Amino acid sequence: MEKIILKISSILIVILLSFGIANSQVATTSNSKVIGINAKEWSKDRALYQAKYFLASEVFGITNEVIKMEIIPLAAANSGELTTLLYKCDQKKKEGMVLGFYSAQTNSFGLRSTEFRFKNFEKEKAIEFLFKLDQIIEENKKYLADDYDINNVFFRYDDIDILITKDAGVIKIRLFWEGYDSTWEETAFNRSKRRFERKTK
Repeated sequence: MEKIILKISSILIVILLSFGIANSQVATTSNSKVIGINAKEWSKDRALYQAKYFLASEVFGITNEVIKMEIIPLAAANSGELTTLLYKCDQKKKEGMVLGFYSAQTNSFGLRSTEFRFKNFEKEKAIEFLFKLDQIIEENKKYLADDYDINNVFFRYDDIDILITKDAGVIKIRLFWEGYDSTWEETAFNRSKRRFERKTK
């Protein structure tokens, strides 16, 4: 009887430990973390919260010096899979844009968590990236509209593979990066581009 009780207790401990690990925040790399939040909770506000330390540690570098930085959320895609942020630091003479990628995961216990990662673009690189996307969309609007969801455009920028399509009359930009597959609707892209241009003038 004691052996049965001990066996049941051991099983319960394993289950409880697994549950706790699945819901805790776990760092995987310097700019990628797994956190126990529901997919719908990912937003530009949460991305802003998580991006602060990424920028401080990975982009600017943390030292004993007190540094001031500005971070402004630009726009989040309706899909909830991608968000954009503008940053500026006069002391470090750096400004640019960060893309926040997110992906929902479900473990063997049916618990959902969110993995996110940030990609940094310094100002000139961000301008080039946004301009290139805008230019390719404009040049291919007729082709995409002729047979939407059938006609597609794809190319690579830096280390991001990009696929542009038109679905139900809406242009969608899919960004494939580091295992993420995030959709950027044209409206959210244009909003991010306009706000970035306005804030960096």
